[in-house]
Amino acid sequence: MVETLSITLGFAALFVTMQVVMSVIVGVHRARTGIRFMDGGDAEMMRRMRAHGNFAENVPSALIVMAGAEALGTASVLVLGGGVILVLARLIHYAAIRQTVPNVGRAIGAGATSLTILFFAGAIVAGLWGMI
Repeated sequence: MVETLSITLGFAALFVTMQVVMSVIVGVHRARTGIRFMDGGDAEMMRRMRAHGNFAENVPSALIVMAGAEALGTASVLVLGGGVILVLARLIHYAAIRQTVPNVGRAIGAGATSLTILFFAGAIVAGLWGMI
């Protein structure tokens, strides 16, 4: 029943790379501003931290349900498609949260992330009930 999870593992590698880049972006700003802890009252630091933090809050859950869906036999094209949507959603959300003015990108990125997570969770339930 358990496959090699090659699709999910590929996305996991991509997401880890993205997270490292986000962490470096926070660290570079810390070095430039001398902010050693928290946001130091710096709005740009807060945006960078929240963009990174939101990513870290959502991507692990997404990868867990993605792996479960893949392991239970969800069609590869659906796992791959969900992964692509998730990457795009996270990039849109990241870009939007880094902006200084409110914009619709944050809602689009968050909504698409949530829908993708729910899709994979549904695929797990379908797999457990023998529907896929």
